[in-house]
Amino acid sequence: MKTTIVSPKIYTYGSLVLGGVLRDRGHSVSITRDLRSRGEVTLLSLFSTSQLLDPEIREFAKGSSRIYVGGPVGLVPEIVLGELDVDGVVMGEGEEVAPDLVERGACAEIPGVAFRRGEVVVKTEPVPIADLDHAMPLIPQDLRSQNVRGANVYIETHRGCLGGCTFCQVPRFFGRSIRSRSLENILAEVREMKRRGVSRVAVSGGTGSLFGYGGTVNKEAFIDLLEALAEILGPKNLSVPDMRVDFVDEEILEAVRRCTVGWVFFGIESGSEGILKAMKKGTTPEKNMEAVKLARRCGVKVGGSFIVGYPGETEEDYQATLDFMEEAMLDDVFASVAEPIPGTPLARDALDLPRGDNLLYREEVGDYRALKLSVAEARCFNLLLHGMSCRPVPRIVDDRAYSAFLEEARVQGRDVRRVMELIEKYREYIV
Repeated sequence: MKTTIVSPKIYTYGSLVLGGVLRDRGHSVSITRDLRSRGEVTLLSLFSTSQLLDPEIREFAKGSSRIYVGGPVGLVPEIVLGELDVDGVVMGEGEEVAPDLVERGACAEIPGVAFRRGEVVVKTEPVPIADLDHAMPLIPQDLRSQNVRGANVYIETHRGCLGGCTFCQVPRFFGRSIRSRSLENILAEVREMKRRGVSRVAVSGGTGSLFGYGGTVNKEAFIDLLEALAEILGPKNLSVPDMRVDFVDEEILEAVRRCTVGWVFFGIESGSEGILKAMKKGTTPEKNMEAVKLARRCGVKVGGSFIVGYPGETEEDYQATLDFMEEAMLDDVFASVAEPIPGTPLARDALDLPRGDNLLYREEVGDYRALKLSVAEARCFNLLLHGMSCRPVPRIVDDRAYSAFLEEARVQGRDVRRVMELIEKYREYIV
């Protein structure tokens, strides 16, 4: 039976792993980013809520027989089954579920799936995978040409997160305990990827330095990982993009400087202590600043991500973020409008917030009034502009950059409003 894994636009790491699992179970399996491809059985890998509203994906689902959806969108399977014409949804980790779906179809005997039985959605309890070491992923020939934030592929070294950030799917999807792959399994995978033409790899898994965690941060395991990967790829081809400020120290940052492209990206999110508490970030502006300065002393460049339009964010909270940026002088800045991803506490908070208090719908009446933006969009746009001037070497915002930032803010506002409409439609399933 021919099985096709479709991962629209980018190859997700999970889709590569599932391909390897199915291949080793004796299935004829292929993987593609092309929505024109189908198999006798189709597995559709989706990582973003907005993909459920993509016209091409919706049309693709209509035309496929025996099609199953997997990925983080499975946190609230009722939304997937309500929006896409599919036969089932994988609600958690898919390595042990996908082969059964292909061989048997969605049924109540398979753990971790959701499917329709008439008008009723049947859900079976997911079972976490204890051993994350897996067979060699299915590596498509064109993976080497993919570019996601500078890397051909993000590989997974562990699952789970100790944090409880209200806007994040990771602890809800993978749990709050840390499960790590073995170093040998990771290195064998990367060697094969390099042999197949992949040159640039990013270490993922949420917070990179939690690899090998066993009650405390295992610095030695993380540093050994970076050193071994750098030996295979070369330091200029390895990145560890996402780190929490409370899981870095001088030794870890020195290893990042020596073994990688020399960047870290901290989820700073806000300069307001009140908003950080509301987000349950488990940190403070002072701790964030300490981590930025420590990284700089270690010779590591620092990027920071920020979220605007979070429920309850005041003008004073937003100004605190701008003030933080001016002091931090980050090397790069990412800004996003708070997205109420289904399955996260933020989704429930956003639903409980009166429309008039939601900055996504409140019209901007300040400096950017003529641009017809919402307050959330205006703050996102302004933060991106601000990030250009608050750098060690300030950059000029020319017409091209100005237009790109404005378009980015507008697109984010539009997409998050669409997600709001979706969770309002399925309000009863948002818990």
